[in-house]
Amino acid sequence: MDARSITVVGIGADGWDGLPEASRTALREAEVLLGSARQLGLVEETAAERVAWPSPLLPALPGLLDRYAGRAVAVLASGDPMFYGIGSALADLVGARRLRVLPHPSSASLACARLGWPLDRTDVVSLVGRPPETLNAAVAPGRRILVLGAGREAPAVVAALLTGRGFGPSRMTVLCDLGAGHETAEHGVAAQWTGPAASALAVVAVECAPGPDAAPLPRVAGLPDASYEHDGQITKSEVRAVTLSRLAPLPGELLWDVGAGSGSVAIEWARAHPSCAAVAVERRPDRAARIGRNARALGVPGVRVVEGRAPDALAGLPQPDAVFVGGGLTAPGLLERCWDALRPGGRLVANAVTLESEAAVAGLHRTRGGELVRLHVERAAPLGGFTGWRPAMPVTVWTARKDTL
Repeated sequence: MDARSITVVGIGADGWDGLPEASRTALREAEVLLGSARQLGLVEETAAERVAWPSPLLPALPGLLDRYAGRAVAVLASGDPMFYGIGSALADLVGARRLRVLPHPSSASLACARLGWPLDRTDVVSLVGRPPETLNAAVAPGRRILVLGAGREAPAVVAALLTGRGFGPSRMTVLCDLGAGHETAEHGVAAQWTGPAASALAVVAVECAPGPDAAPLPRVAGLPDASYEHDGQITKSEVRAVTLSRLAPLPGELLWDVGAGSGSVAIEWARAHPSCAAVAVERRPDRAARIGRNARALGVPGVRVVEGRAPDALAGLPQPDAVFVGGGLTAPGLLERCWDALRPGGRLVANAVTLESEAAVAGLHRTRGGELVRLHVERAAPLGGFTGWRPAMPVTVWTARKDTL
């Protein structure tokens, strides 16, 4: 692959007629034109060799670019190439300096223009190539959401998810073929929506309205324990809130949740920001499956679940920015393996309940420093005809930062 630039041209449903002259000129001058069959059909005939994207696309992309190295290549993208588009993948692959991007208005911009919604105050969720449960994390009373659909069934999928979370009264507007002369808009309510979109090029606009059975969940750490399916192996809400504050998730960072149980710490790390990623390591198959269900229900289906016993199960995992060890603290070499894996500046948090696990973290505190905190939580509970305090088991939390020790 030589250093010749690649031109990425955004095109809308209005096709060639909607392109500015600079984009038309770039397509006329191209020797090779790459795009989907639908996109290629929107462009007038030129001298360029036309190549339709293979499926799956991303694994084949490096080979395609190598094949046409040295020739003037133009790539077609839907709308804005840098908004959930092929432009982002190309920038990662060849570098931004090799790209010349000529954007078209995105589907989100066009949808907000039709609806009169401020784009900067509207959440955008793409279900293209993503599990539909991704939407769950964005659903909250009063929020406006644009859902970029994946086929004509997208409105029915969105409606079912909203209704399942108690947001059946939410208003939905399905906008199809935005920018084309035949664009359409259909209105309805999630609880009553059943039909497909008029076109596969659909954006589903949602005005979230909770029903009486809705249970909205905040983004902050410490969700109610009842939010999770679990068998008792869960970091309790109050302890979880403190644990996440010590782990201190930042956008784009990766967490290992070792001995994940219900996956609550990994899930709330991932909910902290859409770019946060987490790997949940759990040795028991039933709990590993449960983590996946919890992650989908709480809107972070991208949480990766690794079934296996640590520390062996940690082999080959991407380097973490933070590690939480909630189970298996006494496994030989586990804490040392987690520490060695951390990036500089990474945080390790370990929660101990038993005397044996307390001894393990106390030993590391002596050799590596950090901070030890002991948490005592008591909950009010019936006591005969009265109410008394029922203490939970105390939890010792060890926190250490790699670059300060």
